[in-house]
Amino acid sequence: MMALTNQEIIEALKEKTLLELKDLVDLMKEEFGVDPSAVAVAAPGAAAADEGPSEVTVTLENPGTSKIPVIKAVRAITGLGLKEAKALVDSAPAPIKENIKPEEAEELKAQLEEAGAVVSVK
Repeated sequence: MMALTNQEIIEALKEKTLLELKDLVDLMKEEFGVDPSAVAVAAPGAAAADEGPSEVTVTLENPGTSKIPVIKAVRAITGLGLKEAKALVDSAPAPIKENIKPEEAEELKAQLEEAGAVVSVK
């Protein structure tokens, strides 16, 4: 069996949902005994303070004109049930996901904005 290239692995990961990726990270923690999200590659001498916040919060500021697609997006992101997701959307402004990496926050912001919501990342 031929090993996959790094690029082939990345292409395969792009096709996964956020929940599938979380499961993959959990499996990697079990299999290798390390937390892959804790591994950081930094240039020599690079200061962590220059990188900006390491953890941010995605906040739903306004669900926009059509709440149904936003509720669906919130359910997909949080794993909440329909009633809980609707309550969260109705209580905007409300945090959707807290203390996450800025890269993940930008992905979630894009998903929510595509559904018609107004979102902030802080």
